Amino acid sequence: MTDLLGYEFMRLALVAAVFTGLAAPAIGTYLVQRRLALLGDGLGHVALTGVALGLLTGTAPVLTALVVAALGAALIEVLRAFTRTSADLALAMLFYGGIAGGVLLVNLSGEGAAVLNQYLFGAITTVDRSEVWVVAVLGVIVVSTSLLLGPQLFAVCQDEEHARVSGVPVRLYGLLVAVLAAVTITVAMRTVGLLLVSALMVVPVAAAQQLARSFRATHLLAMLIGLLTAVGGVVVSYESDVQPGPTIVMLALGVFAATALTRLATAHLPTAPWLRRRRQVPSA
Repeated sequence: MTDLLGYEFMRLALVAAVFTGLAAPAIGTYLVQRRLALLGDGLGHVALTGVALGLLTGTAPVLTALVVAALGAALIEVLRAFTRTSADLALAMLFYGGIAGGVLLVNLSGEGAAVLNQYLFGAITTVDRSEVWVVAVLGVIVVSTSLLLGPQLFAVCQDEEHARVSGVPVRLYGLLVAVLAAVTITVAMRTVGLLLVSALMVVPVAAAQQLARSFRATHLLAMLIGLLTAVGGVVVSYESDVQPGPTIVMLALGVFAATALTRLATAHLPTAPWLRRRRQVPSA
């Protein structure tokens, strides 16, 4: 570990991993609760168009990806709220449109596949100080918002009709969740990549659901799992000389497998009644 911290690029990578590991499950918990677990995939492909637009215009790809992904998130909410288009159909259209637009613009920009791969699969060890600052600021925004507005966001994600009757501005908070997901995509695209970011948003939540009894406990435990797997993935990738993004995701999947097996093994033990009372979707 001392040898690892001796390199500045690894110190920057670890800082980026900390904020990514916390932010992705922080908003991913609400997406899972809202049954929009695949929203990260859809927005990831939309963000690809933003990255390509940045490469084409000479603008910072992180900035253009953030803007385009946020617009895509808002479009999904508009389609869900004001048209007969279902959420999965809206995601499918953005999914394919994002891929097509991204590839087309990358071809027009003249950039090679190597540059695009840094955003598709992550290249956390190549982030510079300015990118780490962006990741840190955006990560703090996502985490703090998910915690401070937890009751309102939970109400909207749990039961939109009940929340609307209770006076909660459902459309506003629904849009906020979608935009925060877009911000998270931007935070994580240099860490795990646009094609794998959805896994870091969902898998730690699935692992936390195996053990936690309430929504809040699931939320916090998912953030802890995301933090440990993100940092652990960077360390393991350095020691094993493999890509950090896939390593982080595989570690998260390993944690999920361990928690699922633990729940299965203890489901019939009288000493673990709290595991038997667990529900797939915990209450607040």
